[in-house]
Amino acid sequence: MFDIPEGKRLVLFDGVCNFCDASVQRILKYDKNNLYVFAALDSKTGSAVQAHLNLTSEAVDSIILYEPGGSCDIKSTAVLKIGTSFGGFWYLLAIGWLVPRSLRDVLYDWVAKNRYRWFGKRAACRIPTPVEQAKFLP
Repeated sequence: MFDIPEGKRLVLFDGVCNFCDASVQRILKYDKNNLYVFAALDSKTGSAVQAHLNLTSEAVDSIILYEPGGSCDIKSTAVLKIGTSFGGFWYLLAIGWLVPRSLRDVLYDWVAKNRYRWFGKRAACRIPTPVEQAKFLP
């Protein structure tokens, strides 16, 4: 099916979206506890996880946070969980938990809908550097 390293959380992302790529770069930079691994939504791993979770591209097309044996979060909830896990000033994102999910997801969906127009997209996923390669699943 799919193989996620023990103790890791998988972030599935839109591999051709420049905004999504910048977000992955930010996670790589601030993930001091080495919690996250990554896969593009349309990769072998991404497709297998989405099938396992019965998620379709219509339901979510830009981020999924999957914790094996734990939870699956999408949209604004995934963003808040990832951001607050960094600690430090990032914990200020916890204020977002005070906003009802339905309202957070309206904002999330608006940004997701416009992300290609605002930030552009690539013809293909960016190739990770040799240092990053271990954090990216096929």
